[in-house]
Amino acid sequence: MSLIHLPANARYYMYNKATNMKCSFNGLTGIIRGELGYSPISGDLFIFFNKRRDQIKVLCFEGDGFAIFHKRLEKGSFELPQASSETAEVLLTMEQLQFILQGVVLSSVRRRERYLHPICASAS
Repeated sequence: MSLIHLPANARYYMYNKATNMKCSFNGLTGIIRGELGYSPISGDLFIFFNKRRDQIKVLCFEGDGFAIFHKRLEKGSFELPQASSETAEVLLTMEQLQFILQGVVLSSVRRRERYLHPICASAS
């Protein structure tokens, strides 16, 4: 079970480097501005993992302030999607983030054929 609200109309940016989990609001917004080149108040969600991938932080701006979701696994690690080591971020879908949080093996997910509007397809 996850206690985080994942809006369907937001973009989900996973930072592709290990993050010190001591970073809080100022440290994470500094990474977003300085290394990713995005505005942390955009309404998008920014996802950070530690080196061992047993902790995740999700930062978002909720209109009146920032919120951080922080989860530490007692056993195991989060599986991350394949990404080039050269990119600073990876664009995820809301569903991929849900799978990561729930411990689903990403390579085992198979999709049935569905219609996908071209605007939605560009986000995935």
